[in-house]
Amino acid sequence: MFAGLPELGISNGEDLKETLTNCTEPLKAIDQFQIENGILLPTLQSALPFLDLHGTPRLEFHQSVFDELRDKLMERVATIAEGKEEDRYGKLEELLEKSFPLVKMPSIQPVVMQVPEKKLKMVMADKELYKVCAVEVKRQIWQDNQALFGDEVSPLLKQYIVEKEAALFSSDLSILHNFFSPSPKTRRQGEVVLKLTQMIGKNVKLYDMVLQFLRTLFLRTRNVHYCTLRAELLMSLHDLDISEICSVDPCHKFTWCLDACIREKFVDGKRARELQGFLDGVKKGQEQVLGDLSMILCDPFACNTLVLSIMRNLQELLSQDSLPRDSPDLMLLLRMLSLGQGAWDMIDSQVFKEPRLDVEVVTRFLPAMMSVVVDDHTFTVDQKLPGEEKSSPPYPTTLPDAFTRYLQENRVACEMVETYNDMAFGDIFLHLLTGHLTLLSDEFGSEDFCSVVYDGFLLTSFSSKENVHRHTLRMLLHLHHKVLPSHVETLMKTLEPPKQCSEPVKELYTQLTEKLDAQKKSPPPADEAPSLDLGLHPVTVPTTASTPTTPL
Repeated sequence: MFAGLPELGISNGEDLKETLTNCTEPLKAIDQFQIENGILLPTLQSALPFLDLHGTPRLEFHQSVFDELRDKLMERVATIAEGKEEDRYGKLEELLEKSFPLVKMPSIQPVVMQVPEKKLKMVMADKELYKVCAVEVKRQIWQDNQALFGDEVSPLLKQYIVEKEAALFSSDLSILHNFFSPSPKTRRQGEVVLKLTQMIGKNVKLYDMVLQFLRTLFLRTRNVHYCTLRAELLMSLHDLDISEICSVDPCHKFTWCLDACIREKFVDGKRARELQGFLDGVKKGQEQVLGDLSMILCDPFACNTLVLSIMRNLQELLSQDSLPRDSPDLMLLLRMLSLGQGAWDMIDSQVFKEPRLDVEVVTRFLPAMMSVVVDDHTFTVDQKLPGEEKSSPPYPTTLPDAFTRYLQENRVACEMVETYNDMAFGDIFLHLLTGHLTLLSDEFGSEDFCSVVYDGFLLTSFSSKENVHRHTLRMLLHLHHKVLPSHVETLMKTLEPPKQCSEPVKELYTQLTEKLDAQKKSPPPADEAPSLDLGLHPVTVPTTASTPTTPL
């Protein structure tokens, strides 16, 4: 722990041991050792006994002084390095050079490593020394060695994606505790975000490197979880009040405002105007900022908030007998949703320009959606009225052509019902869909319902999309006792994993097989508690293999 002190002429534990071994009066020897090796400040000698009377240990006092002096010295070094102050006689660099033997002392290592590059290269060459270096030292090394920093960051980024996927494939199927349930603050307390924040510290160069890693990985994989991490990392630095980074990231205030909306799961009028101000404030020549803003808006948590706000806005327009084009807030929400959906294309093409929103989404698609909502609500109310004759469901005969066409062709329109470019088979959508279907557990006793859910949707792509296979097994594992036995038998044959499938699919199938075997040996379970009435009126649309949808 005290390696290197003797080389600088400073006594260490071995010197004290030798002194006590050879002395005749140990207490006097200890006092003398303290005087010779304590803080050389005459006025302090009278203060130490006073601290003793108050029960303050000498170690605690000296440690606090040491920490304060170390921080002050590091600030001085940083100031000189940035050219804000002159080291007139080169004394500071000389001091740091002489103190290099203390490089293996963790407590003083950050100061010792404020030295020329040749010393950092010595540390890099010694793998064991590099491994135990303080993060302050490693930051100096990383900022000039992007490949090494990438090697350190890469496992964390992989871990982050694994954790997100694990959340989506959780065995817990619930609309109350789903992927979007954790608050933004809770999410950025995760291990990966905290580690990255610590690695970056106040170093703008390292922060920029991480952002570049995230952009590259997003382009390479199209995985939107990298967009989430981009926002979470910035807000984690915001929580720590790292102004050195937050003040230079042009997306900071926008992300901060959007983060508040995500927390509330709604974009209110005031925040909508703030967000619009940030978007409109992008100056000519700084359009590249739109790339990062689009990535932040592509975050699934941001998209979810925007869609929820759009639907709420449409409901308000219905109550006011107003049209979508009459709502400035709705137009902004659509603008941001469009910008987020175009993130990958923008970063890939390096053409930083907001995508143009299709006017017909506002003039045709949204009014058609509003008519569907009205028809569905009317049908729901009608079913509760007394009388034997009930009207038939309004679908599918009354669905406007524009509605179904936009569900298949328009990226912004279909984001509200997940049908564009196989989005309906994405993990986030299937995670939410399976959770919502738990509310309709009794319906799985109907052959027609099972046929629509399984034969008409899930089983149309499970053989080519392993994630669909996993989500189907997850749902069946949760609802198997509600599904018709004949249908269960057919599904088990269809869902049997092929030899080349992954272990998670095999494990789920094994669990399901074991549950079904146990069910055969035991009496049927008691009826489940009634579903919670959340005050939501689901909007159903026809489900086919080409246009799968879910209740809104």
